[in-house]
Amino acid sequence: MTVSTLTVVPEANASGTAPAAEPGPLGLSLLARSSDLRRQAIARAIRDDFPDWLHHVRNAASCTRPIRLLGTTMTIEATTGRLLSSVDTTTMPDGVIYKPCGNRRETVCPSCSQVYKRDAYQVVRSGLVGGNGVPEHVAAHPAVFPTFTAPSFGEVHTRYIARHTCGDRRRCDCRPDPCHARRDNPRCPHGRPLACFARHDESDRVLGTPLCLDCYDHDAQVVWNVQAGELWRRTTIAMTRYLRRLARARGIDPTRVRLSFGKAAEMQRRAVIHFHAIARLDGADPAQPGVILPPPPGIDAQDLADAVDHAAATVHFRTDAHPANPAGWPIGWGDQVRTRIITVAASGEVTDGMVAAYLAKYATKATEVTGHTTGRISDDTIGLHADPDGTHTERLIEACWILGRPAEWRRLRRWAHMFGFGGHFFTKSRTYSVTFTILRQRRIVFRRTESTAASRADATTEQATTLVVNFLQFVGAGWHTTADAMLANTSAALAREHQDAARQLYAALTN
Repeated sequence: MTVSTLTVVPEANASGTAPAAEPGPLGLSLLARSSDLRRQAIARAIRDDFPDWLHHVRNAASCTRPIRLLGTTMTIEATTGRLLSSVDTTTMPDGVIYKPCGNRRETVCPSCSQVYKRDAYQVVRSGLVGGNGVPEHVAAHPAVFPTFTAPSFGEVHTRYIARHTCGDRRRCDCRPDPCHARRDNPRCPHGRPLACFARHDESDRVLGTPLCLDCYDHDAQVVWNVQAGELWRRTTIAMTRYLRRLARARGIDPTRVRLSFGKAAEMQRRAVIHFHAIARLDGADPAQPGVILPPPPGIDAQDLADAVDHAAATVHFRTDAHPANPAGWPIGWGDQVRTRIITVAASGEVTDGMVAAYLAKYATKATEVTGHTTGRISDDTIGLHADPDGTHTERLIEACWILGRPAEWRRLRRWAHMFGFGGHFFTKSRTYSVTFTILRQRRIVFRRTESTAASRADATTEQATTLVVNFLQFVGAGWHTTADAMLANTSAALAREHQDAARQLYAALTN
């Protein structure tokens, strides 16, 4: 038997997630209550409704903590409002509907994050080559791939390779340079050395931590994180204004120029956010605001790169006053801003496929690289995670909690578990590409009509004439028992193996 590698233990202390025995005969009830995983699995497998249960949980089988919904689903005729059918969840196995949690974070639910990553890949790549409702002429639009980093808030341990000699960066074995090699071996005001001659390994836990925790400006870093979204908004405005001034100088109508953006946020080891973005030049028609048009001639990708460099160097502002800093904190980008031109080809420095895979990878990450992976922090749990004299991440959380006392700065407390960053990890402008909602809806339609061509046509016609109305409420998260999680995950793993084998066979037959 193939067993899934997903974490299957439900959260016993969370509301609605405690393991519960299944109703049934006394023997089955005793087996289900057993602490032995094998006995729990036997109790589920010998039930008469086990095949129906497997089919019922199929859509959420690979999810770590599926959502359990209770209520009624009704099918209504769209033209007349006539009730065609009504199904109560009490008639289903376990009396609930299982729905995947949909969490994008890989550490929380590997299965759902994989779906999110594939959707993110389609969103990014469609905006570069077309498809999924995006016109194919976008492949000819100038596009660049800038990376915006945060400024320095103090020196940290780093791993830097001046010149790569490896053929594949993913399996790089090049020797890194010394961390902070200095001949005079200076010391900070607290007496700690500001030199480090170690050549850190990629897995070294000291990476990203300050050379001196007391010298590091933790307050400024969490404030920068919470203001990163506003800084990005001002940067996109500055880029658009730069290109419109350039268009006007070259005799081009500036209202015919529009920038479309896609952006993924990455949490660095030092617990500060930075952005990987795509900027694509489009044409615009005021009479058709939502239509993607070819850009006017006279502006190329290098002009786009110049707009990025100009915005990164000039956009900065100061926050509102705070009791801890009446003058406010300065907000701006760091010096390490790199912009590369995207090519739609199999070769080149940066191709559309490389960019799409890169952004999709970071769309499912959060704070894992820092070693801190807790959920939202409250007054009851702040003492477990914050310490003014503790580690780097503990001091950052402490800074969020202390600076978040005033009402206008309360957002810092809300996002203390993210070190102040409360923005989305993947965003795009309205006209860049297809939306996640459209991709999810297409996947639902495909699942409902995947059996045969005849049923697909019937289901398509039925969808156009009927409405499905759900009256469902949340009753819990997670599987009823650990054995249920194991059986469902195993079934999903076997289905994936079957699909992979089918794909390999199809590829072999078509080549």
